[in-house]
Amino acid sequence: MNKPMRMLVQAAVVLSTVSIATAAQAEAEFKLRWGHYLGNSKFLKPEQDFAKAIEERTKGRVTIEIAYAGALGKGNEVLTLAGRGAIDMASVVPGYYADQLRFWKAFQIPFVFSSPKQAIEVSIASYKELPPFKAELDKMNVRFLFHQPLGQYYLTGPSADCDSVDGLKGKKVRSFGADIPQVQGAIGAVPVTIGVGDIYEALQRGSLDYSFLNPGNIEANKLYEPGKYSCGPIMSIAGHLIVIGNRTWDRLPKDIQDIFLDQAAKSQAEYIPFLDAIEGEAMEKIKAGGGIFKPFPAAEMAKWRKASPDLLAAWVKGMEADGRGAEAAAVAKRWRELTAN
Repeated sequence: MNKPMRMLVQAAVVLSTVSIATAAQAEAEFKLRWGHYLGNSKFLKPEQDFAKAIEERTKGRVTIEIAYAGALGKGNEVLTLAGRGAIDMASVVPGYYADQLRFWKAFQIPFVFSSPKQAIEVSIASYKELPPFKAELDKMNVRFLFHQPLGQYYLTGPSADCDSVDGLKGKKVRSFGADIPQVQGAIGAVPVTIGVGDIYEALQRGSLDYSFLNPGNIEANKLYEPGKYSCGPIMSIAGHLIVIGNRTWDRLPKDIQDIFLDQAAKSQAEYIPFLDAIEGEAMEKIKAGGGIFKPFPAAEMAKWRKASPDLLAAWVKGMEADGRGAEAAAVAKRWRELTAN
């Protein structure tokens, strides 16, 4: 082989080696799988943006694939799967883990928070200040990243009488869980457990007088068609937790962990404005479709709260049976301080 040809071959080998090395560098070091119980929708944009931001900020070293609609595990499985390392991240509904997340589940007690913003502010403070919240997640071998806020709940039905306590007496109202039926029954309403997909027909047929959902769901399910009037807001609670398994977390280098925590704080801060905007858009679409929103007067809300049991106090009492009454009482005390204004 002559010298020019040999030099060309050597150059080709060098270029090939560089190309292979570059491709290897471009390959993500950490490919994380995030198990989500919900289907893919516009309502999850802040979580989708979190995944994109992590990939961008780590320059491709980390990629996160969100598997929707229970593809990696059902809602009552993903927390355990993340803790075991079978998946890397999860969106976790505390109510699905009532025995394991007894403190986090308290974020779904009605009539504690006045707005989604307040619920999330209390969540942030609770994780920082109150040891039981971190301890519950530690026990499940996961780390908290951020908390989903939920849109405020409205009563939706064909009658305009949904704006007073007296107007709700004897009315069949959509309900769920163990606590919400108690506050509905306290004013003489009749709680009805019914799936979201069945509400439209129930309102049409009269087997339900009022739905109980946020504007995003009212609009998505076109409930303003059988139920012209929406009264509220009535209730604010918090939604699912976004967590990462400790087995995955411990594999990540410190610089990537720092990016995760910083982005989680940013995503948490972005979630409330996003929710306000998307719920506002839903309300405008409902109005354009003929729906009417009526405020539930503060005086009537005060009557409702006065008639209802103090479910936060009841939660504390329930925790006493497990020997955790003192911890729960400290949580309730701090929450009352944080929600006083």
